[in-house]
Amino acid sequence: MSKSKYIVTTPDEQQVDLTQAVILKSNNLYPFGEHNYAIYETPEGNFVKGLNRGEREIMLTHFERMDEASARNYNHPYFREDE
Repeated sequence: MSKSKYIVTTPDEQQVDLTQAVILKSNNLYPFGEHNYAIYETPEGNFVKGLNRGEREIMLTHFERMDEASARNYNHPYFREDE
């Protein structure tokens, strides 16, 4: 069994463990880009939004905490545009 952890750091330097988090919503379509996001809920009741800031080879590059209402009602503003 893997003992890997999925710990992210938010812009305010807080670390959040997403190892056991549930993904509420996401878009993980490749090639990656601004259309990629994930909304996580941790067992402790924290909500985190993961975003892609334009990186093609990494799905999520930026993480920020959010309140529960914003997390549950989140609508991502970007869509993948196929070339």
